[in-house]
Amino acid sequence: MNLVPLQDRVIVKPAPPEEVTKGGIIIPDTAKEKPMQGEVVAVGPGKMGEDGKLIPMTVKVGDRILYGKYSGTEVEINGEQYLIMRESDIFAIIK
Repeated sequence: MNLVPLQDRVIVKPAPPEEVTKGGIIIPDTAKEKPMQGEVVAVGPGKMGEDGKLIPMTVKVGDRILYGKYSGTEVEINGEQYLIMRESDIFAIIK
């Protein structure tokens, strides 16, 4: 990918929405919810603190994360969907 995020921004590949519930019910396209987890594919260098020092990023490329339902900006690159969001929009890293 030829996209490099700036400052404390992260590029995320969203997980595909669930097709079937755990109970076996097939979910139609109109009822599928946006995924709230994904994989980090690019990370910016970090944010500058008030003292002028760089605050390093907590997440790294390859981390699986949880984020808010309406977090980030959706972009399409080479036919693939991605989200660009700030690190502060990320709730947790999935271990």
